Amino acid sequence: MEQKSIFITGAASGIGKATAITFAKEGWFVGLFDTNEDGLKQLADQIGSNVCYRKLDVTSYEQTEEGVAYFAEKTNNKMNVLFNNAGIMHMDFFDKISRNDHMKAINVNIVGVVNGVLASLELLKNTPKSHIISMSSASAFYGTPELVTYSATKFFVRGFTEGLNLELEKYNITVSDLMPYYVKTPMINDQKYQANTVRKMGVNLTPEQIAKTVWKAAHKKKVHWVPANTIKNLISFIKLPFLGKTSMKWLS
Repeated sequence: MEQKSIFITGAASGIGKATAITFAKEGWFVGLFDTNEDGLKQLADQIGSNVCYRKLDVTSYEQTEEGVAYFAEKTNNKMNVLFNNAGIMHMDFFDKISRNDHMKAINVNIVGVVNGVLASLELLKNTPKSHIISMSSASAFYGTPELVTYSATKFFVRGFTEGLNLELEKYNITVSDLMPYYVKTPMINDQKYQANTVRKMGVNLTPEQIAKTVWKAAHKKKVHWVPANTIKNLISFIKLPFLGKTSMKWLS
């Protein structure tokens, strides 16, 4: 059987790194892509064989195309999973965050996901039962204060995922997203300002837990992957009237 492969953006640390290690242990070929080239090299050395890496800024379609082409050379023009993991967050009140940082979040979290899919689509079509998996967030359920722009970008990922999953069904491509609350990654730990939701809900999920969910998503056809306690925490904290038992059953 042909070796399966996964293309991971934001692979140098956090969820991307944990996912790369998880899939490599299962014998998959892993493609590592990130702006942090030193982090990529260290991870590639840790994994050993069945790996390639390349510096990649997901906001550049040209770089994304080049990264996909480089990956295709190693995988016989196949891609079993595209994992759109790269993302950035700026925590603070909307007017305290610079316009430049708002635009960075939009470009990485939205444009980067679209670039990844557009550049990878022919490889995905060329691979039976392939998957597109993107990192969304629990903040895609309800607009989150002190995370306004980040939250809005994750609403985009949610809608993009739902619509694209229906469109690509004819190619037998499954499109999914992950919608956890806070995960113990540098993106959360390195924030200078901690949003109230962090203080109230805590940061209890690990990258390894999310990596296991990515593995499950890569083998199922479910669209949204949400830890059940994510919904319970949101209901208790924000008291969302539309997230009742029916919604929880659908999402868990």
